[in-house]
Amino acid sequence: MIMTNIFESIKNNLDLSQNKSLKESVYQALRKTIILGDIPAGMRINEMELADVLNISRTPIRYALKELTQENLVEHQLGIGTVVKGIKMKDAYEIYDIRKSLDTLATVKAMQNMTADDYQALETLLTYGEKLNKEDRVDEVLQNFSDFNSFIYDKSEMLRLRQIVTELQTYLVYFRDVAIRSSARRHIALEEHWLILKGMRNNDIESITLMVHDHLDRSLQFIIQEMEQRHID
Repeated sequence: MIMTNIFESIKNNLDLSQNKSLKESVYQALRKTIILGDIPAGMRINEMELADVLNISRTPIRYALKELTQENLVEHQLGIGTVVKGIKMKDAYEIYDIRKSLDTLATVKAMQNMTADDYQALETLLTYGEKLNKEDRVDEVLQNFSDFNSFIYDKSEMLRLRQIVTELQTYLVYFRDVAIRSSARRHIALEEHWLILKGMRNNDIESITLMVHDHLDRSLQFIIQEMEQRHID
């Protein structure tokens, strides 16, 4: 029964509609399933069995497992095979502690670089986000939030900083999406984005630091709640 549920989760996460290769789609599906805890830590992944269930060859599965090994989400154990490691709550806390520092730095740098037109563009982006939220267009709200973060990092003109944060965020993006789908969290997150913009307009580094930290702390709490519900330690 457990394996049946796991296979069903992988199938549900396997999106073949996008313009991606089969091996990339299988990798993304396995990755999401592992990160969300739908494949428990310690569970062995049987290549042949999974290939039969998905009705594909073992080649894309081997590719996926190789990539996941490099990400430290699975490991090869001698005499056993590929075993899931997953992520834990302590990983979430660590990632968000790092993001507090990096997001604050990016926002301050963006503030120093942005023109009046840039501020107007960011305000327009947030106004559009409010419209999407009122219309309950959840997927587009999620994209709007990502666009807000991308705007800040683009204007910070710190390419390496963005690369680091992107790598960190990929581990929790699935949880973030689950959290943001809560209407209560969406409303609060939008308000927090407006407050961050206000701090930037006022050239108030102390306010920016406080709001970025509060924003990420609240996001983290939603993620931790979701991990607890999924019995992820």
